Parts: sequence; structure tokens; C-alpha cells
Amino acid sequence: MWIAPDNRSPVRWAVPALVLAAGAVVAAVLAAEGRAGTGLVALAVLAGYAAALAYRRNEPALTISEGFGSGHRARAHLRAAAMTGDVLTCAVVAAVVVQGLRGADITPYVWLAALGGVTYLLSAMATGRPF
Repeated sequence: MWIAPDNRSPVRWAVPALVLAAGAVVAAVLAAEGRAGTGLVALAVLAGYAAALAYRRNEPALTISEGFGSGHRARAHLRAAAMTGDVLTCAVVAAVVVQGLRGADITPYVWLAALGGVTYLLSAMATGRPF
């Protein structure tokens, strides 16, 4: 009998699916207001965020490099850096959605979201883990 927990549960896909659904709703609302371009950009940002969440759903603890030191201090630094990145990413994605729904310019936030996405993609590729 296999006693390890099953990691293939559909519940692990709930948050990425919810983010993608929110992107579709935001895009539909903006398209209904006659701003289809802004809606597509907001959908792309939210789809990228959903992809990052989906990629990380099975992510084990990252290996701790010598750059973080060793032991407890390294784990604390790694967790702090990860939480900081998560909060900033969430804030930029929320800014794209809110500014898009307000009818304001979303360009600065889209550039920040693109920068964050490219940085994350390059970092994931540099670790040598397959997608």
C-alpha cells in the first residue's frame, strides 16, 4: 500500500484556474466598455500570473545556495525573499486590474509585470529544473 499523499489532486489547480477566470472576466468587462486592447493586456498579465502559480504548485523547497549562507539564517532569508516577491507580484497584478477597470493608463504596471515575468522565467531556467 502506498502511503504517500497524492500530489495530483485537482485542488492544487484551483488558484491558477481562479486567476485565469478572473482574467477572462476582467477582459470581458473591459471589452464591453469598448477597451478591448486593455482587456487583452490585462488578460495576458493575469494569464502569466496563473502560469507562474501553476508552475510553482508542486515546487519543493528550493536548494539553498552558498549565497544565502547556511542553516536557519539561509532558510529565513530564502522565505523572506520569496514572500517579498509574491507580495510585489500580487500588487502589480492588482494594479493592472484596478487601473484597467478605472480606465487609467496601465502601461507602467504592464512593464513591471513583464519585467517580473521575464525575471522569474530566467531564474527558473537558470536553476536547471524542467518546466
